[in-house]
Amino acid sequence: MVNIGLSRVDDAVAAKHPGLQQYAACQSHAFMKGTGTFVLGTGVMFALQRALSRRLPYPFQWTVLLSVVAGSVGSYAVTRVETQKCSNLWIYLEMGRGSEERATGTPSMESPEETGSTRKTTRYGDVME
Repeated sequence: MVNIGLSRVDDAVAAKHPGLQQYAACQSHAFMKGTGTFVLGTGVMFALQRALSRRLPYPFQWTVLLSVVAGSVGSYAVTRVETQKCSNLWIYLEMGRGSEERATGTPSMESPEETGSTRKTTRYGDVME
């Protein structure tokens, strides 16, 4: 069994997906970045609203509510972007090419004439000589 964070993954699955460890680390980093954004965003919005409350007085519960909502929106945006980066990393690790190449179906930038070899890459990422 291979440990990834707190979970255990079967050796056969880990062997089939060699990039699983990097993907799990990337996802963990993305979620921690989102959590940090929530805490910092909520704190900054709360402090900003407390400073503005002298000019625009409104009840304390609205200050807390708006701070939490703003922190949640910021956290969602950061986590979504970082998770997309992790998904692109997973595709790259599994297929050997990025999502842009996969979507367009274009081969890599280097041609066999430039690299000096006669290798061909199938659409599944296998290298054939």
